Amino acid sequence: MEFGHRQALTDDERIGWLRLIRSENVGPVTFWHLLRHFGSAADALDALPDLSRRGGRTNPVRIASVAAAETEIGATRKAGARLVAAQEPDYPWRLATTEDAPPVIAVRGEAALASAPVVAIVGARNASSNGKRFARTIAQDLGAAGVTVASGLARGIDAAAHAGSLESGTIAVVAGGIDVCYPPEHEELMEDIARRGAILAEQPAGTKPQGRHFPRRNRIVSGIASGVLVVEAAARSGSLITARCAGEQGRDVFAVPGSPLDPRCTGANGLLRDGAVLTESAADILQVLQPGLREPPDRAATAEPAPDAALQAADPEVADARRSLADFLSPAPTPIDDLVREFGDDSAAVAAALLELELAGRLERHPGNRVALVAV
Repeated sequence: MEFGHRQALTDDERIGWLRLIRSENVGPVTFWHLLRHFGSAADALDALPDLSRRGGRTNPVRIASVAAAETEIGATRKAGARLVAAQEPDYPWRLATTEDAPPVIAVRGEAALASAPVVAIVGARNASSNGKRFARTIAQDLGAAGVTVASGLARGIDAAAHAGSLESGTIAVVAGGIDVCYPPEHEELMEDIARRGAILAEQPAGTKPQGRHFPRRNRIVSGIASGVLVVEAAARSGSLITARCAGEQGRDVFAVPGSPLDPRCTGANGLLRDGAVLTESAADILQVLQPGLREPPDRAATAEPAPDAALQAADPEVADARRSLADFLSPAPTPIDDLVREFGDDSAAVAAALLELELAGRLERHPGNRVALVAV
């Protein structure tokens, strides 16, 4: 997204943004392409049926209604939260700089915490007692240094990090709706965070978290922070997804070394081998992140519409690219940069064809600027 002025949406604009991102097959990346090209969510909504047909869809694409948007706004308010759009002042400014920033998030509590200095702490759900004690201590120390701690409200390291930073300020990013506590035993902790910190959610109020929601949650945890600390993580864990998102977003990755005999430390030790910053105290984090940790919010990127090359390409070139992509792609994610090189560097035609295929439900986007055909 482009740097620019941040201002509140009108009620009609907010409903339009919400309808667009809740419409079928519209993810954050496609949302921003559409908004930049058409200039408004209302005009983008009008264009969705034609774009999806061009991508090969035969039945009508489901477009979220005004009534559905108004119902979600009401449910969010009933939960004691509010919806904040990415171009508004209360939206976390670091998150706004990411390519797949959620256009709208629900915020309960003190939104300003997400625009203060933030470090994320994540780790194993079945964490060791030493790991949880370390996470709690380093969260306290970061808080004492004026840093807000973010995490994902999960069991183990996440919960310890939240508990250690309740006094100084903590942010919980939840995988489901703003009014749904997961895991259920963290209901009291979630209420404490809502009173003394902030809770963020991308999914609509009332949404029970599903497996696909957690990687999306993880990229928000890393996106609101200047750096991510992994305390304990197995070889294949959600914490490593958060660390990968952090690297893709240009955030610093920190890791606590652990015993090679403990499988809960395999992932963190692997991050250290790959270049993560070895961390034994809050000072190790602060030394790396300062002074950028306190970069002023007025430098944030915003969603100011601007012409978008993805929808400027001529129809014949887009049609050719669409046919070629449908043959070339597979259910295995492929970097978009590879596609552009494969098809003669016509990036505008490739981007337009990818957008149409996604709106038709034939393609899905993956972290790291990769795409894959939807398996049927």
